[in-house]
Amino acid sequence: MDVFSFDDPHHLLASVWFAIIGLFLIFYVVLDGFDLGMGILSLAAPSEKYRGAMMSSIGSIWDANETWLVIVGGTLFGAFPLVYGTVLHGLYIPITLMLLGFMLRGVSFEFYVLSSRKKLWGTAFGLGSLIAVIAQGFALGGLLNGMKIENGLFIGGVFDWFSPFSLMVVLGVIAGYSVLGANYMILKFHGELQNHAYARSKIFSLLMLCFAAIVTVWTPLQYPSIYERWFTLPNFFAFALLPLAALVCFFMLFKALMRREERAPFIWSLLIFLFSFIGLAATWFPYIVPGAITIDQAAAPTNTLVFMLLGIGMLIPVMIAYNIYQYSVFSGKINPDTPEQND
Repeated sequence: MDVFSFDDPHHLLASVWFAIIGLFLIFYVVLDGFDLGMGILSLAAPSEKYRGAMMSSIGSIWDANETWLVIVGGTLFGAFPLVYGTVLHGLYIPITLMLLGFMLRGVSFEFYVLSSRKKLWGTAFGLGSLIAVIAQGFALGGLLNGMKIENGLFIGGVFDWFSPFSLMVVLGVIAGYSVLGANYMILKFHGELQNHAYARSKIFSLLMLCFAAIVTVWTPLQYPSIYERWFTLPNFFAFALLPLAALVCFFMLFKALMRREERAPFIWSLLIFLFSFIGLAATWFPYIVPGAITIDQAAAPTNTLVFMLLGIGMLIPVMIAYNIYQYSVFSGKINPDTPEQND
């Protein structure tokens, strides 16, 4: 089946929406990933003063970052409604845990500013971030591990999302988000907190590389169809480019950290996530539920896809421009060791 077939408008529109939702997911993972990662890292902050500085650095952007997840959910419901009746049915527990983590995170963030018990609410913020990330990892691992679906209905068990494979995915997601968080801290801070971020980025980058390698090797071993797709010529040369590009980015990330560069580590970590996501999408396309449901089976009627494309398509540049403006307004360095930051 061609990726874009002008002879089949429904398949063409479904492919376009698959790409659009993928773009939204990339925005979410990158933007909410670094502030979730910073939340995880705040659990081991050198002091309460530094934890407060970490939380205040994302105070104006963290809730806007999570808006991309709402957009993903809304567009997924409109463009691929069948996914809601299958995937979400099998992932109720991790999805619910993720929402609870977001709730704990949001409440504790607001209480931290006003409460005198800052350690309690700062710890709650970090735990909420960790719970949300663990839940996302299990949701992704459960999806990639395969879901039991027949005739468009989920027939698996309540805990099918929990497996050794999904556990490796969870650990990889925790490490990856922590790398994004640490590299954002390098961008944002001066002094001891920046040194702390350099050290954490090196540790979690190695862990991310380790777990990414495990998942990459494990995937074709448990899916013969993926093994055939990856290692059949000439597909092998195309699929080999993505992990090679990711490895180069890992090398450049470590090199930038050793040189104590400030912008480069965050950029290289973004590219690692980008190449990994493209590889994941290319591996499973045209399936939107791996090995079970294709985009054509899950997509809404053609008229619905066109209507959504006209409406949401015009808003995409606006949303991206807003994010760029938001980050430009709140850009700048923070030095928590200065007297102004200690008040």
